[in-house]
Parts: sequence; structure tokens; C-alpha cells
Amino acid sequence: MTKFLNKYLRKFHRWLALPFIALIIIVLVARGTPVGDVAQRMQQVMMLILAISGAYLFLLPYLTKWQRQRRRTSKNKAVANQR
Repeated sequence: MTKFLNKYLRKFHRWLALPFIALIIIVLVARGTPVGDVAQRMQQVMMLILAISGAYLFLLPYLTKWQRQRRRTSKNKAVANQR
């Protein structure tokens, strides 16, 4: 389940970057107009989503390493208790 989520979150993050770049250009061109104001609000929401998913993807290797070490130590303790 986790691998499935990580795979599609990575794809989502990657594909969300493309419209975000286009939205930056729209905000710069339409500054001060109603379209620019709406685009700027959308840009803020997209930036928040990109920041959250990017932070998760950045921390993912550290989280998996931590979980792997925890599993290893619990297995070692279980083997030591059986002796």
C-alpha cells in the first residue's frame, strides 16, 4: 500500500509542477486584473500542496531507513529473548 501511495504521490507532485509554472506566468502577465487575482489564489493553494508533498517525498528515505532499523532491532531482541 505504501509503495503504491509513494509512486502516485511522486507522479502527482511531478505533474502538478507543470501547471504551477504556467500559473506563475499567468500571474506575472495578468497582475492587477481579476484574472490575476484568481490565478494568484490558485497559485497559493498549489504552492501549499507542492510544499507538503515535496516535504513528504524529501523525508521518505529517512523514514524508511528509520523503520528498517526499528524492525531490525526488534527482530534481534526477539531472537535474543528466545535463547
